[in-house]
Amino acid sequence: MLLQLARNRASEIAVDDGTRRRTFSDLLDRSHRFADFLRYEVGLSVGSHVSFLMGNRVEVIELLLGAILAGQWVTPVNWHLSEEEIDYVVGDSGSRILVVDDRYASVAARVTEKQPETRVIRVGEELDRLLDDVTLRPLDLDAPAGGNMIYTSGTTGRPKGVKRSPAPSVGAALANHAKMASAVGLDGSGPHLITGPMYHAAPLMFAVYDNANGAPIVIMPHWDEADALELIMRQQIVHAHFVPTMFVRLLRLSDAERSAFKCPLRVALHGAAPISVSVKRRMIDWWGPVLVEYWGGTEGGVNTLIGSREWLEHPGTVGRALPAFDVFAVDDRGDQMPAGGIGDLYCRSSVSDRPFEYHGDSEKTASAYLEPGVFTIGDIGFVDDEGYVHLADRRSNMIISGGVNIYPAEIEQVLQEHPAVADVGVFGIPNDEWGESVKAAIELREGHRPSPELSEEILAHARIHLAGYKVPRSIDFEEELPRHPSGKLYIRRLRDRYWAGRDRSI
Repeated sequence: MLLQLARNRASEIAVDDGTRRRTFSDLLDRSHRFADFLRYEVGLSVGSHVSFLMGNRVEVIELLLGAILAGQWVTPVNWHLSEEEIDYVVGDSGSRILVVDDRYASVAARVTEKQPETRVIRVGEELDRLLDDVTLRPLDLDAPAGGNMIYTSGTTGRPKGVKRSPAPSVGAALANHAKMASAVGLDGSGPHLITGPMYHAAPLMFAVYDNANGAPIVIMPHWDEADALELIMRQQIVHAHFVPTMFVRLLRLSDAERSAFKCPLRVALHGAAPISVSVKRRMIDWWGPVLVEYWGGTEGGVNTLIGSREWLEHPGTVGRALPAFDVFAVDDRGDQMPAGGIGDLYCRSSVSDRPFEYHGDSEKTASAYLEPGVFTIGDIGFVDDEGYVHLADRRSNMIISGGVNIYPAEIEQVLQEHPAVADVGVFGIPNDEWGESVKAAIELREGHRPSPELSEEILAHARIHLAGYKVPRSIDFEEELPRHPSGKLYIRRLRDRYWAGRDRSI
């Protein structure tokens, strides 16, 4: 697909980050040059590892494609991580090449002092010079393909490198990109906007897939809700990926700002974190039936899908399984549960007995599989009698109080409805009698101040909508909650302060 686009639409813009642009011809040329640089100038064997640490910019796309053409595993490093965590990811991945921009060059230099086998290359003049000096070999579409090895967000522990099974050849990998795009409605029919950080699997890969079908990629350097609306209208964006936090912030814009927006979007993909029913209804009322929700993860890709009209008939669901999957819940013994029974959600793949593995962790890989081809990403939920999947929470987030399972996501969605609440995280803290008790951490909206009266008002709101045992026993008001740009909350940063010095964490 990339080759056809480079030939038939050579001078059209393929990627634009507002500062740099690449035509389809440029994109193929620079990706090909990076591939040959890795294979023949550096001498990396197939299956080696490279990584990059940089902001949202066009080079991310060409480096990813180049690594795939060269048969390499490529890891985009989360720039929000601490230096210690970046050091861990670079070392754990075994990256031989680390490509950085100026902003992160000093961090990369300190990290690679401890990783002497890792070579740092700066984008800009250094990378351009290296690519210009490459003597291109013919592109071999039958050669082994590489793939991305994206690290999980590490919201509850160390991030883990996820290796999805690579395509059997470069040609198959490029063709698969277009097929995966079409499966979720990304048909290349217009510009695709990247709204989130490109180290995250969803905004990066959905854009790459859509680009394979011919969509020019427009890159936001960072998220800003007002800028996003302006850019969507000006560039007539038809496809984009969002996370629920973005929708919440968009809905906080003034009535004038929202009414001025004329939505050209045809597919607004969203996932990666739970969304409240009321927020989604308000977005559909505003933008029309363009929201398409998916459920899945870095490990297994997209497993379920649902459009807006179908969701309005089944509010709260994340859709039904795509044709390549079967989704079901199991109990603690591993037995499949009847419709409506809450348990660990598993996906059965009809394509592969081992769709993914965790890099360097065979034990964790084995624990993710119930049997060959049947895997979990750690979510809890149920499947109703019509096959619609409903999420309860992550197993790692579950609170056990007095022997009863409590799912924070349900509580968070109720608390989010209170007009004073901007953001909320719910987690378990130690309780000598019950084992754990429910704690809520709340970030207030502008114009509201913490007080015992407001705390009681929020808890009273919760009592109206929740069973008594689910209502938080106390509230912490925080200046800002530590939320990952993918929308996931770094819950460990909130809960660890309560579990410090204890011999158990649940």
